[in-house]
Amino acid sequence: MDGTQADAYATALYSVANAEGQVDSVSDQLFAVGRALKDSDELRDALGDPHLPVTRRQQIVEDVLGDKTSDVTVGLVSMVVAAGRGRDLPVIIDALVKASAADQGRQVAEIRSAIDLSEDQRTRLAAALKTATGSDVDIRVTVDPSIEGGVIARVGDTVIDGSVRHRLGQLRDALRDVA
Repeated sequence: MDGTQADAYATALYSVANAEGQVDSVSDQLFAVGRALKDSDELRDALGDPHLPVTRRQQIVEDVLGDKTSDVTVGLVSMVVAAGRGRDLPVIIDALVKASAADQGRQVAEIRSAIDLSEDQRTRLAAALKTATGSDVDIRVTVDPSIEGGVIARVGDTVIDGSVRHRLGQLRDALRDVA
């Protein structure tokens, strides 16, 4: 799927979420869905499998998201899956999240953290990233225990790696140079 198609789907999804008055919550939920799809080849393949009947793929959406997200989010994901674009959901969702942030004059800050962040931590992190990047940011957090602690922030092309894993790697490299 090219960027124009992804943008068209993202615009349609954004319009529905906006009409329902749920842009922020739907955007947050779709971000989490997009990350889950990027991390699960099996789920992404099932939702994009043209050999599975559309009703079966939509049932998978309902089973996976039904009690974890709003009805609007389930409906939007189900609509994209029914249109045969299940494999493209991560790209479409990324475009929607960026469009939602841009509509508010912000950039998306994708944060990977070993634990979920409190509202206070998110606020302080957003302020620090605004200072570092010069623009307001929408914080989108993905919990990733493999980073062991700290955070990795990506705003546009800028990556700030403050993870414990990264710092341990730097220490390991420094000790190799000494030995």
